[in-house]
Amino acid sequence: MPAAAQPRRTRTNRLVRKFAVIGTGAAVLALPLIGATSASAATPTAATPSTTLAGYPNTLDGWIRESLAIMAQKGIPGTYNGIYRNVIRESSGNPAAINLWDSNAAKGIPSKGLLQVIDPTFNAYHVAGTSYDIYDPVANITAACNYAAARYGSIDNVFGAY
Repeated sequence: MPAAAQPRRTRTNRLVRKFAVIGTGAAVLALPLIGATSASAATPTAATPSTTLAGYPNTLDGWIRESLAIMAQKGIPGTYNGIYRNVIRESSGNPAAINLWDSNAAKGIPSKGLLQVIDPTFNAYHVAGTSYDIYDPVANITAACNYAAARYGSIDNVFGAY
């Protein structure tokens, strides 16, 4: 694959390995594996505030800001507050969240990631320049915002589950 066509390296993979994802609720619980601190269980990235490839902090704040920068380049509307509000409602800020109980999950396509996107929606609204990993926080946010823009005009107009 040519260098320009390769997806970005994902930051989430190292987060997922630090947590055991359990449960069947709308936003499952990610518990730290042995050796992780309790602070990292509440906020998976708090223990690893490294910088992303684009220079943004590897935190919820950094993921939202990086997504907003990409969205601005692509003409996708949305604000920090609109994204943050929806992320907290959908996944409590857990990039490894997965819904294993709703009607989508029953059909074999569970909602995944920060904004609880299903694979077909992620693939249809994927934004060029982001990872093809649905659990990548920036890719998940950006694709979900692209979908929300097409369906509702902006992520800012979403006040409940999509």
